[in-house]
Amino acid sequence: MKKVYSLVNITKAKDQEAVQSICIKQIQLTDQKQEFNKRPTKTGRRSLSRSISQSSTDSYSSVCSDSSEDEISPRDKVQKTSKGLSDFCIKNIKQAEFGRKEIEIAEQEMPALMILKKRAGGEKPLAGAKVVGCTHITAQTAVLIETLVALGAQCRWSACNIFSTQNAVAAALAEAGTSVFAWRGESEDDFWWCIDKCVGARSWQPNMILDDGGDLTHWIYKKYPSMFKRLRGIVEESVTGVYRLYQLSKASRLCVPAMNVNDSVTKQKFDNLYCCKESILDGLKRTTDVMFGGKQVVVCGYGEVGKGCCAALKALGAIVYVTEVDPICALQACMDGFRVIKLSETIRQVDMVVTCTGNKNVVGREHLDKMKNGCIVCNMGHSNTEIDLASLRTVELKWVHVRPQVDHIIWPDGKRIVLLAEGRLLNLSCSTVPSFVLSITATTQALALIELFNAPEGRYKQDVYLLPKKMDEYVASLHLPTFDAHLTELTDDQAKYLGISKHGPFKPNYYRY
Repeated sequence: MKKVYSLVNITKAKDQEAVQSICIKQIQLTDQKQEFNKRPTKTGRRSLSRSISQSSTDSYSSVCSDSSEDEISPRDKVQKTSKGLSDFCIKNIKQAEFGRKEIEIAEQEMPALMILKKRAGGEKPLAGAKVVGCTHITAQTAVLIETLVALGAQCRWSACNIFSTQNAVAAALAEAGTSVFAWRGESEDDFWWCIDKCVGARSWQPNMILDDGGDLTHWIYKKYPSMFKRLRGIVEESVTGVYRLYQLSKASRLCVPAMNVNDSVTKQKFDNLYCCKESILDGLKRTTDVMFGGKQVVVCGYGEVGKGCCAALKALGAIVYVTEVDPICALQACMDGFRVIKLSETIRQVDMVVTCTGNKNVVGREHLDKMKNGCIVCNMGHSNTEIDLASLRTVELKWVHVRPQVDHIIWPDGKRIVLLAEGRLLNLSCSTVPSFVLSITATTQALALIELFNAPEGRYKQDVYLLPKKMDEYVASLHLPTFDAHLTELTDDQAKYLGISKHGPFKPNYYRY
């Protein structure tokens, strides 16, 4: 045992007069040197950088882990739940108990789904529904899936993003009896294999689709077109997926009714705006530890996602520029205090580029070549098409994986840019998102499924529809008690004056909010 003494003297700056010793501290030190030398120095299959970065991801459990527990693909494993179910493919079924805790935490922040489960559980409005889903498999999605099951549905699920699956949550879902095919870090081939396993079961045919991005719908059109004869409807929640549905409708190739959840008020004005506002900084901090104060950032797109991102970045002192093609959104950006520029005008000076347009090749090789050393590039849109990654996979550029979801791309002259999540959705790939906001979207999805599944024949044709306004208002009302919010009730005279029912809907369909 070793004793170390430290003496601290404080002196007055004015006359250099010694005051007194204020701290004599005795510290007992064990011989840590010997203990340190006993520790193994080998890191096994992990690189040093990945081992170090793992500690920074432990705080969000299985969300962004880069575990190297083994190198065996989940496709090559034989796994069973405690009840003998083997119709699933995930990373590790042993994580189910931890995943269940994650789901229980999310339930506390998803009041509307809990209310819906309680109110409608006895009625089973989805009895007979066989829902095949392709979304982000997170704790929040698990709450939605288990709500659908409580309402009478059978579910099979795959992931819409190769980086966003929470492995422990997938394990908990499988253990509870849901056939899940997803794990974090899938290859492109794994991604489509999981979707195919999800929909291609011989003994199980879906009659409802819940999609996020349109990949599931696309795969069924491509490989199982006859399946649409049994389908009652599609519920889609992303810009990318909705765009695909409208294309099918325009070409008269949409075989079933589809509900556009993305453009419902409760998705657009809450999930797209507030979710991104609260999660973009989290994703950037966890991957890069960047300081935002004084940084110059360009945000491509000023829709609801862009508005949320800009507000968050500006609040922490970043200097934010906006690119836009829509004059209305551009004017909104100007009046919110942002400079609207072309990307080419500012690309040489910015420290960070964030895309959220829903378009393709918004950031091209010509922009990437002009970026300064250390520029961070990331995407907040659903698809990884916004950054032209194909142009970066060339022999003269070197890719270095430095930590989970972080790659340095190095030019011949030594310049490097920092690419996050390989251009995929930043917040869900690199961090977590607020459960409460996702409760709003998930409740909207559940109601859309109930509406399409129970609609009488002829109510919906082979087209794309928005959720009825009354349902949007109902979803919002379910979340108000959390804030102890009390709505004002219209008098009969006031309702008559406005020409509406005193019970809603309170706004016409063309109202913009």
